[in-house]
Amino acid sequence: MDSLTHIAIGACIGDLFLGKKIGKKAMLYGAVAASLPDIDFIASFWLSTAGDLMAHRGFTHSFLFAIIVVLAMAFFFRHRHRIENITIKTWLIFLGTEIFIHLFLDAFNAYGIGWFEPFSRRRFSFNVLFVADPFFSIGPGIAAICLLVMSRNSGKRKNMAKYGLLCCALYFAYCISNKVRIDHQFHDAFVRQGIQYDRYFTTPTPFNNWLWYGVAQTDSGFYIGYHSVFDKNSSIEFRYFAKNDFLLKPFATQRDFQRLLLFSQGYYTAEPSVQGIIFNDLRFGQIMGWQNPDAHFVFHYYLQDADSNALVVQRGRFAGWNWEKIKFFWRKIRGK
Repeated sequence: MDSLTHIAIGACIGDLFLGKKIGKKAMLYGAVAASLPDIDFIASFWLSTAGDLMAHRGFTHSFLFAIIVVLAMAFFFRHRHRIENITIKTWLIFLGTEIFIHLFLDAFNAYGIGWFEPFSRRRFSFNVLFVADPFFSIGPGIAAICLLVMSRNSGKRKNMAKYGLLCCALYFAYCISNKVRIDHQFHDAFVRQGIQYDRYFTTPTPFNNWLWYGVAQTDSGFYIGYHSVFDKNSSIEFRYFAKNDFLLKPFATQRDFQRLLLFSQGYYTAEPSVQGIIFNDLRFGQIMGWQNPDAHFVFHYYLQDADSNALVVQRGRFAGWNWEKIKFFWRKIRGK
């Protein structure tokens, strides 16, 4: 999830655990602990773009890192707050809850997370939430703001923190139900259209959980389509994209290319351009693909021009957006 959501959730959890004992410091500690796995952003200062893609949500999002950090921070805070006489067990449970919820939530969008680093490079991604979903974030966000302005001794603080977290939990459950429903609809569409696939995934489009993007992999390429949970028509229009592995043979031994292959989890295509060969990671969708089925993919990496690959994960995500495009997007969400 995005950083602000982690901070808001962490602050609410912090207040629930320790608000009565250490006041609003509990919110600060919770926000810091909930954000700590994202310290991997510093890797971008010395790694190549491809290397940074694998470093992000890698070791600092692993169970091993979580255990080490929880133990270290628990003993640190136990010593720092020895006057309040908070037990080491309380600190362990509090910090463990903060960090493991971060690791749990980050597994539910398209980027993927390395739970078992450094022992396994496998990334887990369940594709239930878009990385920044305002409907998921608004509950804990409002609760965190209210907790900041409320008196430390207010009897409503506990209920406010619970409200923020309950909103998250209910919306998350709703998103899972959408995911199950959409997966069935895509599967049925593949069967009706005679598309034989090896595997497929579905993931939400930006900032919502109603319009979904689906990708089915075949031996030579991918079928891509969009569908809303509000669509009354069960048919889905798919566009085929060839994988074009032959274009990638000159790069097979390059380290950054090997990282891209691993990062993409096999969902990639290659295409020629004026800047050389482009590597597309299909998991992040297209630039307004719900309106233009032939649109470029958001994640496109120039294999022969590494200096042009800044912000590669969200490159052009909102290129060309205007009020008319937003209205069209809203109509697609509504199933029209």
